[in-house]
Amino acid sequence: MRFTEFLRNAVLLFAGAASTLALCTLIAAFSEDDRRLLLLAIGWWILAGVIGLWLGRRPQTTQGIGRMLADAKAVTSMPPIEPGPIMWNRLWPLAVFTAVAGGLAFLFPPVAAVATGYALAISLAWRRQALAVQAIEERDGIQFHVEKASPFGATRLTRLPGMKRYDV
Repeated sequence: MRFTEFLRNAVLLFAGAASTLALCTLIAAFSEDDRRLLLLAIGWWILAGVIGLWLGRRPQTTQGIGRMLADAKAVTSMPPIEPGPIMWNRLWPLAVFTAVAGGLAFLFPPVAAVATGYALAISLAWRRQALAVQAIEERDGIQFHVEKASPFGATRLTRLPGMKRYDV
């Protein structure tokens, strides 16, 4: 799976997790008629959104993604295209995080409210990473792909020749 597509999908999945957790928070808060929780949650979500927008403002890759790109192993053959297993192997913690926080929303609504802010901040902070990686790919004439690996190991990338972009 291309790394740029992985990043785009990850942003959408984090945004979806934030939306799901926000819905769980709202349902739980309305069922308990807790207006204080609603006000605090909305304030935290706004703050988390501002933090995410601030962290994601730069058009460069983050240090972690930059290290992954630099450590990418050069290959000459196209890796197998398996987006489903790769997304699951890399983002299963997000599914667990969302399920646990969403489940706890009905026992302890503030847990889901706080979790919503974190998912929202990550989604907004990563929103430009795919474009930054794509610019590097076009500049260097390569493509980065996510390797299929153990769900508990670090994410590893491969680098293979691609199409170089020439500005005329």
